[in-house]
Amino acid sequence: MTIFKKTFLPLIIGTSILLAWEFLVPFFDIPNFILPRFSKVIEALWNQKEILYKHSLVTLGEALLGLSISVVIGVFCAFSIYSSKNISKILYPIIVVSQTIPIIALSPIMVMWFGYSIWSKVSVVILFCFFPIVVSTLDGLNSVDKDLEDVLKALGGSKTQIFIKLHMNSVLPDFLSSFKISATYSIAGASIGEWLGSDKGLGIYVKRVAGMLQSDAVFAGILVLSFLGLFLFSIGLLLEKILLKYRRGIKENTYEIKKI
Repeated sequence: MTIFKKTFLPLIIGTSILLAWEFLVPFFDIPNFILPRFSKVIEALWNQKEILYKHSLVTLGEALLGLSISVVIGVFCAFSIYSSKNISKILYPIIVVSQTIPIIALSPIMVMWFGYSIWSKVSVVILFCFFPIVVSTLDGLNSVDKDLEDVLKALGGSKTQIFIKLHMNSVLPDFLSSFKISATYSIAGASIGEWLGSDKGLGIYVKRVAGMLQSDAVFAGILVLSFLGLFLFSIGLLLEKILLKYRRGIKENTYEIKKI
């Protein structure tokens, strides 16, 4: 029953949705430029495969670069805020305010600053991705057991040892959850950046074919964007599986600080 729920049930539901899409569109006589049949989308995906492949590499590269920088910035900001109340009072409000401004409104500014280079798109990805990482990592740090930290200090643990054995152990689940969220955001950020100023990438591809009312090609581009988002999310799942296994090893040895 568990295997059925995990594997076959989602497959049945997904297949049912696609079949409904395929047959209900002609049944209700919906124009192709509004909603094409699913088979038309697959046909467009096949016919445009080389163009979509080239554009997807550009979008994926922008998303990965922006996501990587977001991780560095997010973790650095979280530890800075955690380590100093003065930094927290200055930096945290700025980070929060930066998220109250619609990112799509900031995108044209990034184009003005960086032109049509990759950095205008990467900067948009960073704006999308770094905030969840900052907040979740900070929550993980704030959940550190203070009593256990005092015990480890009393037992002679160095700052580095306590950081690895305790703080990393506490932060990892929250960080990895935020990483998975940011991984999916990164594709959206890259495509929006391309939409507003680029000559390459899936964002500008979708914009161009939408202008020509080629809705099947639009859905094909969206489908590829979804695949890229799922790909990055699966990387997050893989990292979670590996690092949380490492975390369990740390957790088992946390109280053996005398041996390190």
